[in-house]
Amino acid sequence: METTTALAIRPFTVSISDTELSDLQERLARTRLPQPAPTDDWKTGTPNSYLREALDAWRRFDWRAAEDRINAFPQFVAEVDGQDIHFIHVRSASPGATPLLLAHTYPGSAIDYLEMIDLLVDPVAHGGRAEDAFDVVIPDAPGYGFSQPVVEEGWNVGRVAAAYDTLMRGLGYDSYGIHGSDNGAMVAREIGLLNPEGFLGLHVLQLFSFPSGDPSEFERLELSDYAGLEHMKWFQSVGGYNTMNTSRPQTIAAGISDSPIGLLAYSELFNSFGNGTSLVSLEKILLEVSVNWFANAASGMSRSYYDNAHAQNEQRINHAPTGVAVFKDDFQTIRTFAERDNDNIVHWNRFDEGGHFAALERPEVLAVDIRAFYRARRQA
Repeated sequence: METTTALAIRPFTVSISDTELSDLQERLARTRLPQPAPTDDWKTGTPNSYLREALDAWRRFDWRAAEDRINAFPQFVAEVDGQDIHFIHVRSASPGATPLLLAHTYPGSAIDYLEMIDLLVDPVAHGGRAEDAFDVVIPDAPGYGFSQPVVEEGWNVGRVAAAYDTLMRGLGYDSYGIHGSDNGAMVAREIGLLNPEGFLGLHVLQLFSFPSGDPSEFERLELSDYAGLEHMKWFQSVGGYNTMNTSRPQTIAAGISDSPIGLLAYSELFNSFGNGTSLVSLEKILLEVSVNWFANAASGMSRSYYDNAHAQNEQRINHAPTGVAVFKDDFQTIRTFAERDNDNIVHWNRFDEGGHFAALERPEVLAVDIRAFYRARRQA
């Protein structure tokens, strides 16, 4: 069946001018770090010791090589619901490849998935099977990466989900699945709520389900779930960016749009807020932050939280087939709560290494789990 959705799609190439590169270097050279905390560690936020190391590495960072790496993949821009959406689109050489949309994190972008593209598009080259191949579509959500500028208010995850479905139909796919993490996991669940015709299901790293207050829920918890509750409590204690983004996004954006080191510091989620568990290398963090700097994405990313916080969403149960991969040092999805909100969880795996950015930390492991989920969906 052919889709009837028509989109105006144009090619895109990342091309940062020498002037912009020089401006970044000049700003980095003029960096004024804050007065250090009495103990220069992660307890109160991003420490000067880390920022000095990152600053030195950023001044030596080879953006042109990074730009070539990004541009090695076909990129496009499509106007969907009045918004330009930038995306990477790579088709597999394997016939009958499964269309898969990859939805990124905050404060990430489509760059989250660069290492996973070949793993998913050409599984045979990585020890997999041809029938597990995917065509991958990796958008920058409105407000993120090169899907800038945002031209309207209201780009909450529900609206993003609807736009992504339109994008996939416009690319000619009448059936597809989605994988997502963080903000992308919320978008994936929203597509599950839409459950459009031909939807194969969602594979996520997190289902953000919390206690409802019903005492009977706690009677079904396992011992490991209580550790998950403690992790939730810790995460809330260090997630000040969440409060700032949902309340005063333009205020924080004024600072981090003008200061590259400020943007880097505000992106501390890549470091798991300094709890020592993140496996994301500094080189990968600098690539992510460089993209956000050159795209001037700080305000759009922050406002996405505001739009989500002010959306009028009713509580709904996701009935679409759902797979969950829980990594050791990530948000610990608690199955009792998740099954209350998602009644068709058909795949659940735990991994003893990796965290919130598994696509950057353990891409091979994540690719295998995604393949397994969709292999089962095709056979269902």
